Amino acid sequence: MSKIVKIEIITRQSKFEELKKALNDIGISGMTVTQVLGFGLQKGKTEYYRGTEYSVDLLPKVKVEVVASEELADSVIDSAKKICSTGGIGDGKIFVIPVDKVIRIRTGEEAEEAL
Repeated sequence: MSKIVKIEIITRQSKFEELKKALNDIGISGMTVTQVLGFGLQKGKTEYYRGTEYSVDLLPKVKVEVVASEELADSVIDSAKKICSTGGIGDGKIFVIPVDKVIRIRTGEEAEEAL
């Protein structure tokens, strides 16, 4: 039995549709997507509204969560790195987390059958 991992990809909103298509193309049939706010090295940005300068500390990002077999994880990671990289600060992060157990609520299937 192969291991199962959860891959969290946090990236720019503008990259989401292209990332979703690429993941679908490699066989990812399900994902959870969340609109999130955050900052890292980017540290926010300065904007102007009616001539007044103000700081935006938390920037909008999208978080894509995928659960897959360890074998498929490398393809997911490679796709995300290729699609989401602009070479600039703010491209995002990828987290890979081991999953101990997966259960499909409807059928009671477990492990890879539940994916």
